[in-house]
Amino acid sequence: MSITVNPDWWKSLFDEVYLLTDARSVCNREITRREVDVICELLPLEAEDRILDLCGGQGRHSIDLAERGYPYCTVFDYSHILLERGRRTATELARPVAFIQGDATDTGLPAGHFNHVLLLGNSLGYLPESLDDLHIMQEAFRVLNPGGWLLVDVTDGAVVREKFNPNAWHEIEDKFVVCRQRELADNCIRAREVVICKERGLVRDQSYAIRTYDAGHLAGLVRQAGFAEVAARQDFSSQQAGGDFGFMNHRLLITARKP
Repeated sequence: MSITVNPDWWKSLFDEVYLLTDARSVCNREITRREVDVICELLPLEAEDRILDLCGGQGRHSIDLAERGYPYCTVFDYSHILLERGRRTATELARPVAFIQGDATDTGLPAGHFNHVLLLGNSLGYLPESLDDLHIMQEAFRVLNPGGWLLVDVTDGAVVREKFNPNAWHEIEDKFVVCRQRELADNCIRAREVVICKERGLVRDQSYAIRTYDAGHLAGLVRQAGFAEVAARQDFSSQQAGGDFGFMNHRLLITARKP
């Protein structure tokens, strides 16, 4: 039976339950450090640079960057819950990170303001049409200053299709069980996620859909948005443990520059 997905699933999925089910990836400080190591390797960061962490969730990358001496980071995301978590963490750690809520296709941020735009953690492919992803790229282009850099980090669609696993599950602290059923159709993965608490029963039963990109397709989308000097890296995984980490296992990184 086909998995039915509400096209607005992304407006409600990213909450406290998401931070629980994906904690082994998005709440793991060592993984974040390895990912920020790669950001620093691929981008010519300077201490005074203004960095936009677009669709940045709870700002884990920006908080780490601020710790490394890049204090002008802005996290932009739709999820109020993730942004509030990020604000609390940044305050506790005394990191000067700004957090803004809004729509990634129309941020309202000033044109030509940022030196770098980061689009990390598989934050493309949520909206119903590929054209929507192009609009996000065009918005990134708009807010960058001339010569500014874009870094996109998504799951490698080619590897996903090759190693596709229709079913996966894992336990969290021996208290929760997360079960995922997946369907692959063309370049889109539909998934149903069921989260069960061993003491309280059902916590979540929600479906979502993510469009995947291979290197050529994503590079073409970036060029269509106006970027130049487009380069791809396909050999990165921040996960060093074995197991099925969903969309976080095999990463496709694209860097590009605004002329």
